Amino acid sequence: MSRIGKAPVTIPAGVTVDVKDGVLTVKGPKGTLTQAVDSNISIAVEGGVATLTRASDEKELRAKHGLYRALLHNMVVGVTNGYTKSLIVNGVGYKVAKQGNKLVLNVGYSHPVEVVEEDGIKLDCPAQTEITVSGIDKVKVGQVAANIRSIREPEPYHGYGIRYKDEVIERKEGKTGGK
Repeated sequence: MSRIGKAPVTIPAGVTVDVKDGVLTVKGPKGTLTQAVDSNISIAVEGGVATLTRASDEKELRAKHGLYRALLHNMVVGVTNGYTKSLIVNGVGYKVAKQGNKLVLNVGYSHPVEVVEEDGIKLDCPAQTEITVSGIDKVKVGQVAANIRSIREPEPYHGYGIRYKDEVIERKEGKTGGK
């Protein structure tokens, strides 16, 4: 049995989990999330705990068992606490500013780059060199943060670029004065 899949998901007060016609719906204080679920995976909610079971022991179904348990857990955490990713902008003259519902990034190009907020995602700029991406959907938050990072990936010689706050950039030595 899957170690991840067999672990029960605790559902806090104020969160409801419903499964109808192969669609999992989680409602909480921060919003509502939905996810399509394989018909061979069944979800039972009893007394504030959700458990997932699979119909057979096929390899593909064993993998999906753990996947859907992790997705359910991420949805429950998302509608209760939400998710945030922090990015740091590092470089000479690099800065970020929030204008309405979009971020304007000056990161060394001949033009400023604009990133518009998506539905369910909040972009914030607490400092000129810091970006926070927050929302209730873990996948969307991670994807938007990765898209922003890909605008100017950090380079290894000076560390210039956009990186995650907890990311460590492996630095290279650079040229040495040879004889």
